[in-house]
Amino acid sequence: MADAAPDHKGFDPTLIESLRLMGVPLLRGFSLLLLVFAGALSLALPSVAATPRVLVAAFDNDVNPVTQDYLQDEVRRAERDGYAALVVEMDTPGGLGSSMREIVKTFLAAKVPVIVWVAPPGSSADSAGAVIGQAADVLAMAPQTNIGSSTPITTSGEDLSKDLRRKVVNDAAAYIAELAREHGRNAAAAEAMVREAANFGAREAAARNIVDLVAPTLPDLLERVDGRVTKPKGLTLRTAGAQVDRVEMSSWKKALDLLIDPNLIALMLSLGVIGILVELWNPGLIFPGTVGAISLIVGLYGLQVLPVSVAGVLLMMLAFAFFAAEAFLPSHGALTVAGAIMFVIGALMLFDPAGPAYQVSLWTAVGIALTLTLLLGLALTRVARARRNPVEVGVERLVGGAGEVRREGLVSVNGELWRARRADGRPLQPGDHVVVEAVEDDLELVVGSVHSNERD
Repeated sequence: MADAAPDHKGFDPTLIESLRLMGVPLLRGFSLLLLVFAGALSLALPSVAATPRVLVAAFDNDVNPVTQDYLQDEVRRAERDGYAALVVEMDTPGGLGSSMREIVKTFLAAKVPVIVWVAPPGSSADSAGAVIGQAADVLAMAPQTNIGSSTPITTSGEDLSKDLRRKVVNDAAAYIAELAREHGRNAAAAEAMVREAANFGAREAAARNIVDLVAPTLPDLLERVDGRVTKPKGLTLRTAGAQVDRVEMSSWKKALDLLIDPNLIALMLSLGVIGILVELWNPGLIFPGTVGAISLIVGLYGLQVLPVSVAGVLLMMLAFAFFAAEAFLPSHGALTVAGAIMFVIGALMLFDPAGPAYQVSLWTAVGIALTLTLLLGLALTRVARARRNPVEVGVERLVGGAGEVRREGLVSVNGELWRARRADGRPLQPGDHVVVEAVEDDLELVVGSVHSNERD
């Protein structure tokens, strides 16, 4: 059979049909690819055009475990909710070194850019606050603010001894200098904030490259950092015209922050112990025990949150033991006075590891000790007075009382009939007036005559 002749254009009809059949699935695949691309583009365009959001966390407190938890929560929130950046509006005198280091670690590990802005005007980032600022991806200050004074001191606010000072200062200086260096800032000036307690105003800090910029307002800050690539993370900031969501510490966290006040903790512990002691001395009152238990729990919460001195805790326990012992081992006030002295010393030592910002005031400790001494002194005075009073209840009160014989063997004393006998063994005659001389174990009265109507 002869081969099919080519058409007038010189193309083989079989080849054309094969190409046509192959082109149908190719066309369909290409159309599907276009649809997928168009869908992806439609999803991508709104996200590109969407207004960025920035979370602003107000931080105008000292650095402690409660504020540490607050800042860590806001970092997690910014990451979870897709914020373009987290701005920490800072005004702090410093605080606990342990909490400072935990916040620094959180900032360094954050997947969202963290901006520390020392604001509003008049604010400062002192001590631990300056170190936290150096851990931020962007460190900015409002005009008329300052940063620095990060030299370590003793928990009593004094200079460290020579050898210990060298060790602690070198550690703190290396820590802040490394943070500044890794973020492209002036490591030497940052180190001076530790070694020389240097403190810088906003303009000088910016000129020395201690901070990244000076921004008077939040919108100005967001505009100026837009497009900046952070060091060392390499995150690109998209904050121009951002929608701002502002947060502050919740009422619950503010309450917890109040409960870690050292003076309040000392007061709560005192109220707790006194309330429980009163309940033990007078079982069934309920109210003192309830108030004491609640106060003791609140005080123990503060002890759990803040670092405490073991010696301070032991002295406080010894003081409360002296107060309790006074009720059972009367020492004419010696134990109470000793307890008051132990309480003052223990209260002043209690939060020694927490630093000078977390110390019980001397006047607070003395005031609580004097109040406890006066309350216990008043209670013990009333106890001593009660012991000197004649017995008001029991059969012993009958001794010395007058009675009248009603019938053989029965005497009326204070309106009550008692079995009785004469001390001399003579029989009792109705109408005789007698006086109670003793009460025997079987509750029989031993009486003597006062007047008898017997005829001689």
